[in-house]
Amino acid sequence: MKKVCIFSSVHSVFDLRIFEKIAKTLKEAGYMVTIIGQYDKNEVVDGIKIVALPEPQNRLFRIFGTTWKTFFLALREKADIYHFYDPELIPVSLLLRALSRAKLIYDVRENHPQAILIKYWLPRILRIPIALTLNLVEKTSAKFFDYVITATPAIREQFKHPNVIDIRNYPRTEMFSKELSRKKKNEFQLIYAGHIAGKKGIKEKVQALDFINQKYKVKLKIFGKFSEPEYGKEVKEVSRGKRIEFLKYVSPSILYQEMKQSDVGLVCSLPKLADTTSLPVKLFEYMAAGLPVIASEFPLWREIVEGNKCGICVNSKEPGEIGKAIEYLIEHPEEAKKMGKNGRKAVLNKYNWGKESKKLITVYKKLLKS
Repeated sequence: MKKVCIFSSVHSVFDLRIFEKIAKTLKEAGYMVTIIGQYDKNEVVDGIKIVALPEPQNRLFRIFGTTWKTFFLALREKADIYHFYDPELIPVSLLLRALSRAKLIYDVRENHPQAILIKYWLPRILRIPIALTLNLVEKTSAKFFDYVITATPAIREQFKHPNVIDIRNYPRTEMFSKELSRKKKNEFQLIYAGHIAGKKGIKEKVQALDFINQKYKVKLKIFGKFSEPEYGKEVKEVSRGKRIEFLKYVSPSILYQEMKQSDVGLVCSLPKLADTTSLPVKLFEYMAAGLPVIASEFPLWREIVEGNKCGICVNSKEPGEIGKAIEYLIEHPEEAKKMGKNGRKAVLNKYNWGKESKKLITVYKKLLKS
């Protein structure tokens, strides 16, 4: 049985793409799978071996300490294929490949150089030089990777590599197969789940509630963790007096139940370069749960939302526009219900992990055959 080691110095071992999609797909295909990532203990979950990395004290420690710890743990696994995330792991991954002679896959979830340009914790004067350096490192190192997997076609086009493929982060439909009955409630519930940062337009979502007729009882539930402390304070300040709940991360099954009890899914990121060409998994999860969505009017997102008649696209920088879209769905319940059904149908028919998983297995078979 061939052995696979998936590793990340940034993500939790139970990150949905890593654990529920990549790792489980490989396990179901007959591979021995180990995941190295942030967690509090070593254990075996669903037949997948978990090797825990303690959460680093700060970014500096992660970059210069956790990366090397990850390297030694990965080398110890003696895997046939190493599958890694995070550009900070590129140097140790290349060393790992040289020492083990195993195959190496780089899985790129976002346009990392563009993302650097909006990192709040980096001094502005350093962002462009670091982004340019990272771009050079990624492109130069790519020729030593046996395969590059990207999350979207736009990211794929950044890599001039003979073995590059986009495997999109669509949901596993079995996670959303259970039909949950909606509870009767006297309020209209909105939901946002995911990364909580300025670029995700959280403040604008909160401010949108000010533009909804006060006769409607509207509640917003936000699931996630603030990655920018100062921004968190700013958001909570504008949240005062509104029906808003800030909740921590929960398991996928509990989050799905929360989605099913909600009326609208919000995915209104601000127009930053790294996001406009991304495919946010939460968009497809809202659709899978049968929710109408209110999404940013990026061309790629508009094509999905309006093309499948499953929601409304708005200027995410304008809270008033978001608020009016929410009010429209409140006042047109039958149309909102139809949008939800259209979105679920679209996920079941085309935006699902089933098709993407076949591409993943093809990549692995090709590498082992070579």
